[in-house]
Amino acid sequence: MEGRISLEQVRHTALLARMFLEEEEAQRFTEQLSKIFAYMEKLNELDTEEVEPLAHVLPLSNVLRPDQVGPSIGAELAVREAADKKNGFFKVPKVLGESAP
Repeated sequence: MEGRISLEQVRHTALLARMFLEEEEAQRFTEQLSKIFAYMEKLNELDTEEVEPLAHVLPLSNVLRPDQVGPSIGAELAVREAADKKNGFFKVPKVLGESAP
């Protein structure tokens, strides 16, 4: 990417994220993201051949509780107060495949 992002790429990404940007915001994000990508290119120049990959700098581990079956409120009660429902399920607006307003 050579440290540059186009205004069109910013607009497309904003559309995918359902963000509606004013022209000034899109210009500002283009400049800011270009600077970030340029810095990332600079970091790519570092020799990391001898550095072991890791997920975190500290030796952390997740503490998870065991799954336990518990009482449920049931489907009928769960959808009873829903704004829109169909055949006992929540009905939500379609989000994929639509263009932004």
